[in-house]
Amino acid sequence: MCGIFGAVGATRPVNVERALESIAHRGPDQRAVVRLPGQASRPSVELGFVRLAILDLTENGAQPMRKEGLVIVFNGEIYDHTILRAELEERGVTFRSRSDTEVLLEGYRAFGEAVLDRLSGMFAFAIWDEATGRLFAARDPAGKKPFFYAARPDGFFFASEIKAIVAAGLKTSVDESELGVYLGLGHGHGDRTAHAEIRELRPGHDLVLEPGSRAPKIRRYYHAPFSDPPLEMTADEAAERARELLEAAVKRRLVADVPLGAYLSGGVDSTIIVGLMAKHTRARVRTFSIGFEGDPAYDETRFARMAARMFDTEHTELIVSPKAAELVEPLVNVHDGPFGDSSALPTSIVASLTRKHVTVALTGDGGDEIFCGYERFLAAEVSERIPSPLRRIGAQVAARIPEGPTQKGLRAKARRFFVTSGKSFEDRLFSYAPYFLESLDELVPRELADETRRTVRAFGADALAGTEGSTPLTRVLAFNYETYLPYDLLVKADRSSMLHSLEVRSPFLDRELVGFAARLPDAYRRRGLDKKWLLKKAFRDMLPDELVNRPKMGFGVPLATWFRTSLREFLRDHLGDGARLYRYVKRSTVDRMMREQDAGLADHGSRLWLLLTLEVWLRKMESGS
Repeated sequence: MCGIFGAVGATRPVNVERALESIAHRGPDQRAVVRLPGQASRPSVELGFVRLAILDLTENGAQPMRKEGLVIVFNGEIYDHTILRAELEERGVTFRSRSDTEVLLEGYRAFGEAVLDRLSGMFAFAIWDEATGRLFAARDPAGKKPFFYAARPDGFFFASEIKAIVAAGLKTSVDESELGVYLGLGHGHGDRTAHAEIRELRPGHDLVLEPGSRAPKIRRYYHAPFSDPPLEMTADEAAERARELLEAAVKRRLVADVPLGAYLSGGVDSTIIVGLMAKHTRARVRTFSIGFEGDPAYDETRFARMAARMFDTEHTELIVSPKAAELVEPLVNVHDGPFGDSSALPTSIVASLTRKHVTVALTGDGGDEIFCGYERFLAAEVSERIPSPLRRIGAQVAARIPEGPTQKGLRAKARRFFVTSGKSFEDRLFSYAPYFLESLDELVPRELADETRRTVRAFGADALAGTEGSTPLTRVLAFNYETYLPYDLLVKADRSSMLHSLEVRSPFLDRELVGFAARLPDAYRRRGLDKKWLLKKAFRDMLPDELVNRPKMGFGVPLATWFRTSLREFLRDHLGDGARLYRYVKRSTVDRMMREQDAGLADHGSRLWLLLTLEVWLRKMESGS
């Protein structure tokens, strides 16, 4: 787990050292640069790397790794590298390290771009061919590791985080059209970022930059098989296969030359992961959880303790009363832009706690996404069964009902269900985002609101492409895999952990397991309103009834309370007079939201958090820091 940077064909000086310093949190163990001058047939290249040493801690595993005309910078882990290594050794390849980096490099030499079909892991890497002056880069299928780039007349630049490209000397500006998407969804989309000059390589895509070209060729090499025919097997066979695949995924992720642990919330997913870790490790598993002081609605530590006792883990628990104001700026900085998901706060806190004891942590991320764990998945499916005239009437009536003081209340959930059910299937799927998509006209100029809606619809259509013949539930899962998972959940997981130099691994997002889960029949995903039915069946022996039957809490923070109490003045200081965001949004709307929040008439916590991160980012952009 590391940070990478590269500059190809730069026609101006590039401050690689400053770029690497800006992402030093991703790799505190080693820092190095390879510079190769240009020749008539190829451009110059500068490749930089900061290392968080996980496998082969010796210099043999250091990067940038240069070997027989190829140079690689690689962020991530290839979990099945020993299998690929053995295949390459049979072909006569000699290795000088035990690292997966060298296996990836030699795999590319042997198989070219087709090596991507042989990889199980999380990765973002770039390989430079010294002979041809050709750059090849790729990102893992789910999008666990980031890759940003800028293709410009003065060179091609790439990095693990946008700030490294900026630190190297590239000036950026606000992408006003993309800002509308951030305000609507809470996160970005496609290959766009909040920085107009910088793009993101999408998950499951690769990139080729040929010598003499400034524009890379982008190709999609992976699609999760949601549109494939459902698997034909009995429920018992499916449960056995699910258990077999997840157990194998966990075992692959236990390989490291540094201490490992796990996040433990006491939910179904993290409990299963910890149970499998306990089964396959000799030492007691180190587990970590946090709770919030004075607010039991956001405290899962009781359930985490129950799971910890069940598997006899070495459990560390932290009950916090976080000074959220102190965490806002570091989180905005590490995300390089506004980010609506406030659960980045507890995710960062638990990562900080975990890193004090271990270097790698396994998580339950992805379990809800591939095994159908969210209420909104079922709501979208049920909506399809209601005749459209009734849906329209229900939406009209529900729209007149006030939201109420909390988004978690029954009234708010019922209102959201009926309001969204009146929309088309495609529009409905984005409507569960708790931000401004439904009220953009009240926040931004009409032109930007209209443009944003067109952009979001196109984003949704792209996510659903090829699934037209699938069931509504399958389409919802495919949509979520292409949108929320890579642009929210995995962004949060990567940035919040790497801010503290912690590697997190997600067994549920194993490529083989995703391929299996994507093709499950709906009846195995849920039985009535019982979500994740097959997963709970497969691991019934590891899940006590109290954990299986507990209500889902989510990993959130009590924003509504904080914005009325401890964060009230901080919020007003940032969203008051002189705030930069009023260049883009209407102050009257923001003032009304804060009044309603104070009075307990509505829960605007998620929306106000997003606006707060936007303001902090705009101040940073203006200062040039």
